[in-house]
Amino acid sequence: MPSFTPDEQRRALLLRGGATIAALATTWHGGLAHAATTPDAAIEERADLARHFTAAGMPGTFALFDAATTKLTLVDAKRAGQRFVPASTYKIPNSLIALETGAVKNIDEVLPYGGKPQRRQEWAHDMNLRDAIRVSNLPVYQGVARRIGMARMKEWIARLHYGNEALGDVVDRFWLDGPLKISAIEQARFLARLGQRQLPLSARTQDMVHDITLIEKTPTHALHAKTGWYYKPPESLGWWVGWVTGADGNVKSFALNMDMRRDEDAPKRLTIGRALLADLGVMPDTTR
Repeated sequence: MPSFTPDEQRRALLLRGGATIAALATTWHGGLAHAATTPDAAIEERADLARHFTAAGMPGTFALFDAATTKLTLVDAKRAGQRFVPASTYKIPNSLIALETGAVKNIDEVLPYGGKPQRRQEWAHDMNLRDAIRVSNLPVYQGVARRIGMARMKEWIARLHYGNEALGDVVDRFWLDGPLKISAIEQARFLARLGQRQLPLSARTQDMVHDITLIEKTPTHALHAKTGWYYKPPESLGWWVGWVTGADGNVKSFALNMDMRRDEDAPKRLTIGRALLADLGVMPDTTR
């Protein structure tokens, strides 16, 4: 087994994402060796930006990937490489796979929610993917996953190299309860590929998901994003992931996750995320 210095081990983690430092120190993979010795990506840790999480009283991490320079900027590098359940951020790959396989014809096809009472009133409606992703409609997306089926879902998650690629046996719960997990670094890298339309999917599919994830467009930038919330006491974790395309066409993808304790913490994902994007010069901060 090749021997790496601690710095090389840590660099491999940051470049690839998805493994803990301890696991990297005891596990060998050829791809990690290449990453540890390839100077094609810069890594910058911004411990100073942790002040945003500290001020909110909630531990968290942020990963920003610049597709043009391959620079990776991290707040809490160790946590950025730790995998968590993706929760509703999985609606992005779920949409991609559904559209690519034909399980859903297009983003305007009206999909059933199932007719059962829902804990959120806005979920109790049949709707298309445009509206379903906007309100994070769980029953609609669970129905989409069942249409895809476990065999096709596993095939495509492997092709997309999404997180740990572990789906278990329950096709409509694996992104809510596990075993699927993904790190902030992996989220950012996956979304950079989507932002550049470089996933192994048709241009049509990627264009449609660009459409439904767009939440803000100005003359200077387009922001695509999705929230997520994993809640399984005592653990409660919030996500905000996406990418920003600048006026020059450059894609900068990002992923934030943070501990959350109550409903009132949910908006802080976006507040902190936007503040970090502003501090890093990605886009103006409209929350200040």
